Amino acid sequence: MSSNQRLALLGPHNLDADGIDAFAAALGAACAAGDVAAVILRLAATDERGLTARVKQVAPITQEAGAALVVACPGFTGDLVSVATRGGADGVHVDKPRDLKDLRDRLREGRILGAGGIETKHGAMEAGEAGIDYLMFGGLYPDDVAPEADTVLARAEWWAEIFETPCVAVAATADEIGPLVATGAEFVGLESGLWLPGTDVVARAQAAIAERAA
Repeated sequence: MSSNQRLALLGPHNLDADGIDAFAAALGAACAAGDVAAVILRLAATDERGLTARVKQVAPITQEAGAALVVACPGFTGDLVSVATRGGADGVHVDKPRDLKDLRDRLREGRILGAGGIETKHGAMEAGEAGIDYLMFGGLYPDDVAPEADTVLARAEWWAEIFETPCVAVAATADEIGPLVATGAEFVGLESGLWLPGTDVVARAQAAIAERAA
């Protein structure tokens, strides 16, 4: 498993039209600094047309890097699957999901459905049974509070050891990267505060993955 371990980059919560240009520039640099498998684009809610335009701005960057683009938009009451599809993204991500079966049915084969924000083992197992493509442990909440690092680590260890559905183990601080790499989680996620300012942490995370695979 370790030889296939890759990075996932989480965008900032509530990314809006004013911040998309700077985000896109930083994303291109970060994708060039490591083996990035996926980018989770966490958009501020607006109308479907506006969201689709933001996705279209980011999608070519991830495609060029060979990374999947997954769209999240808490609070959006419209059709997120349509936004992702029309914008050229690869799928959608939902936190604290309630309608995974409906989303799974609507996403065509090859489209990604990811879930996060699940705080119990039972909830995690239910999500896995619903046919998601990955389960995310950790990552900042929309209010910028991070879950306990020890809990994220323990859940990632538990899931990676037992279940076949891939998981994303998210580091909110640089010190968390090494232990999360050691869990064997298929994807090590980096919160936006780690990679948006520069590519150093991406390179460090990639080095930690390479060291474990050696």
